[in-house]
Amino acid sequence: MATSANPQPEGLTRFRELTRQLRQYEELLGVVYWDMRTGAPRKGIELRSEAVGTLSAETFRIATSTEMGELLDRLSEPAAFEALGEIDRKLVEETRKDYDRNRKLPPELYREYVVLTSQAESAWEEAKANRDFPGFLPYLERIIDYNRQFIALWGVKRTPYDTLLDMYEPGTTVAEMDRLFGELRTRLVPLSEAIAANGDRPDTSFLQGTFDVAAQKRFSLYILKQMGYDFEAGRLDESVHPFATGLNPGDVRITTRYLEDDVTSALFGTIHEGGHALYEQNIGKDLAGTPLGSGTSMGIHESQSRLWENMIGRSRGFWERYFPELQRHFPGQLDGVSAEAFYRGINVVEPSLIRIEADELTYNLHIMIRYEIEKMLFNEGLHPKDLQEVWNDKYKGALGISPRHAGEGVLQDVHWSGGSFGYFPSYSLGNMYGAQIMDTAQRKIPALNDQIAAGELLPLKEWLTGEVYRFGKLLQPSEIIRRISGQPLQSSYLCDYLEAKYKEIYRL
Repeated sequence: MATSANPQPEGLTRFRELTRQLRQYEELLGVVYWDMRTGAPRKGIELRSEAVGTLSAETFRIATSTEMGELLDRLSEPAAFEALGEIDRKLVEETRKDYDRNRKLPPELYREYVVLTSQAESAWEEAKANRDFPGFLPYLERIIDYNRQFIALWGVKRTPYDTLLDMYEPGTTVAEMDRLFGELRTRLVPLSEAIAANGDRPDTSFLQGTFDVAAQKRFSLYILKQMGYDFEAGRLDESVHPFATGLNPGDVRITTRYLEDDVTSALFGTIHEGGHALYEQNIGKDLAGTPLGSGTSMGIHESQSRLWENMIGRSRGFWERYFPELQRHFPGQLDGVSAEAFYRGINVVEPSLIRIEADELTYNLHIMIRYEIEKMLFNEGLHPKDLQEVWNDKYKGALGISPRHAGEGVLQDVHWSGGSFGYFPSYSLGNMYGAQIMDTAQRKIPALNDQIAAGELLPLKEWLTGEVYRFGKLLQPSEIIRRISGQPLQSSYLCDYLEAKYKEIYRL
C-alpha cells in the first residue's frame, strides 16, 4: 500500500510568498541605488531618496509584520521545523534573525535613516570632489547618531561595536578582530620594515604616463570575460567608487573607475568587483529569488574579490599570460618591459594614502586604521568632528604619511555615507579567508598555477562555485571555511602567503 508524502507545514506557502516578495522589493531598491551611483541627475536625488524611503519602509513593514511573526512562530515549532527541507529551515532561521532585530526599530526611525543615507551618498561624492569635510560632517554626525540609537535598541553585545560587526560577519567580535589584527601586525610589520630597508626596489617608471581610457575599458572587459563573468547576466559601468550589486544571479552589475594616469587602478578595481560578481552570478538556482540568494557574509564575499584581485590578478603566472595582451592594448607604451618586470612593478611595497590602491602587504594597515577609528566612535564616544584629525594622526603613525586633504583622507571611502560601520574589517577577514581558500585550491587542483599561467581561469571559477558560490547564505562563514580547509579561520595562511611572495620579489 502506497503511503502519501508528508504534508508541508501549515503556513509554509504563505511564508515563501512573503520572503519572495521581500527579495523582489530589495531587487528594485538595488536597481535604484545602482542608478543613483552611476549617473542619475543630481537634482533628482532628493526626491529619489524619498521614493527609496517609501519603498524601504514598505519592505520593512512586511518584514516586521504581525503576519510574518505568526508564520515564523508556527514554522519554528519543533514538529513543523523538523518537517521542513534544508532550504526552508535556513530561510526560517535567517528570517527570524532579521525579524527579531528589525522589530526593535521604530518604522519611522528606519525610514528617516534610509532617506538620510540615500542623500548622503550623493553628498559624499560632491564633498570628496571638493575636499570638503566640514560640508559632509552634518550628514556624518546624523548617520553616526542613528547607528548609536540602533545599537541601543538592538541591544549591546559585548561592546557596542560588536553589535555592528555582527551585521556583516555573523559571530565576529572585537576580541577576535583584535587577536587577528595583532597576529597580522606581529608577522607583517617586520616584513614591511625589512622591505623598506632593502635597496632592491622594483622599477615602476613604466607605470607612469597617460593611458587611454577607452583602451583601459576594452582591457577590463577582456579580463572579465577571461574570468568567466557572464555579460548576459551583468554589465560594467563607471562610478566614483567601484562597487558590485547583485540584483539576482541573472543581473549582477559592477562598476570601476578609470584614471588616465594609472593603468592599474581600473584594472585591479575591475578584477576585484568581478570577484564579487562571480560569487553572485553562481549562487545555486534553488536559492534564487529568496533571501538566501546572496553571499553568506561580507568577509566571505571579500575573500572572493581579494582572491581574484591579488592572488590571481597580481600573480606572476597571470601576467606571463596576459602582459602581451596588455601591451597590445597600449601599443608602444610598454615596449621593452618584460612580464617579470611588470609583475614586480605592480607588487611594489610602499606606504600610500588610498586604500583601494594599496599594495597587498600594507593594505591591512588601512583596514586596521578604520577599524580602530570605528571602535573609537562607538565604544569610546569619539565625536565625528574630530574624525579628520584622528584619521590624519593614525596615518602618520601607521604609515608615516599624512593626507594633504580630506579627499585622499577621511572622505576617500563611500562606506560611512551609507552607514556601513562594521564593514571595513570584512576586507582583512576576506584576505585571510581568501589565502586559506587558495591554499586548499592549490592542493586540490595540483595544476592550478600552470592553468593560470596558460590563461585557463575557468577551472578555478568552477571549483569556487562548488565550494563557495553555490551555497549562498545556506552555510555560515565558519561552515564554509571549515568545509573547505578542515580548519577555522587562521591568520597564518595570509602571513605565509605574503612572506613567501614578497621575500621572493625583494630577494630577502
